[in-house]
Amino acid sequence: MSEYLHVSTKGQILEIVLDKPKGNAIDAKLSREMGKVFAQFRDDPELRVAILTGAGEKFFCGGWDLNAIAEGEEYTGDFGEGGFGGFPEMDTLLKPVICAVNGYALGAGFEMLLNADFVVAADNAQFWLPESQVGVVPDIASFVLPKIMPRVKAMELLLTGKRLSANEAADLGLVNSVVPQAQLLAHAYELAEKIMKSAPLSVAAIKEVVRETETLSFAQSYQELRSGKWPEFQKMLKSEDATEGAKAHQERREPKWRGC
Repeated sequence: MSEYLHVSTKGQILEIVLDKPKGNAIDAKLSREMGKVFAQFRDDPELRVAILTGAGEKFFCGGWDLNAIAEGEEYTGDFGEGGFGGFPEMDTLLKPVICAVNGYALGAGFEMLLNADFVVAADNAQFWLPESQVGVVPDIASFVLPKIMPRVKAMELLLTGKRLSANEAADLGLVNSVVPQAQLLAHAYELAEKIMKSAPLSVAAIKEVVRETETLSFAQSYQELRSGKWPEFQKMLKSEDATEGAKAHQERREPKWRGC
């Protein structure tokens, strides 16, 4: 385990704190270590939600480590199974990831948020993409931002390095909620608890469906759903949990999810 990662569990929640002075920047080695942590989270049946945050109050993540770049680390190098930051490219991760942004999220530190399931931000958080000013391309942001927000706004972020406040990011749909810094982690845990009221197989199936239909039309999505090709969706349909929710409602009690 990297000295720059503090990993702990609270019940079924995994907390990962990025703690690398001075700005929580990530090089390829650290990214691969983060990928190992998220793979362990994926494979542990006792864990249901992960929360990723940064140490301190100034930086969530300063992006790709410029010192590593200067020393020759490759732009398209090996950042591990889950890509930069450990989770964005991990297609097999069917559990929710909450990013709790406690300060600056810049460059690749901003980009990895675009593949998180939830983003909550402290009111002092800022988001920006300085890549074009340092001679490279914000690749993930270039793929994603023009698809999820007005193109002119996306191009402004990509080409000028404009900084967004937490509230501006929320207004653009990039952040779920904004809270005072002191309440950030507690808010993330409250959100995790809400998620865990849903059946774990349903959560996995939803992530699978979202992933598989991202580039499909409505008609194509239904065609794929009815084909029986999605294993997590099929597992959910055939599970005891698929009827437990209805029984619990009928009996006026909380459902008891078994994950099977």
